[in-house]
Amino acid sequence: MNLPWHLYLMAFLYIIAGLNHFRKPGMYIKIIPPAFKNPKLVNTLSGAAEIIFGILLLFPPTSHIAAWGIIALLIAIFPANLYMFQNKKASFGLPKWILFVRLFVQIILVYWAYQYTF
Repeated sequence: MNLPWHLYLMAFLYIIAGLNHFRKPGMYIKIIPPAFKNPKLVNTLSGAAEIIFGILLLFPPTSHIAAWGIIALLIAIFPANLYMFQNKKASFGLPKWILFVRLFVQIILVYWAYQYTF
């Protein structure tokens, strides 16, 4: 495999983040908006997707598909980040400005993933 180091970094970050969904599910369930009726299932699916897409990034034939999957996942989880910004209970006591910056980090992550879609 001859992939750029930053693709390996991205894969590693998504795999670790996905595993964390299973290691500390309460942390993620807390930020899932109430509109989602089964937060445990949402947490499990999003964690599994992060792990699967992270692994698929490591293989040249599937890395572009995984990058599109990550973009879709980042868009799908944006409501959780917005809920975290709007709801004090879901904010983990973080300052509003950090939560606001976190919303823009999602855009950067989408751009980063987009670099590997072709």
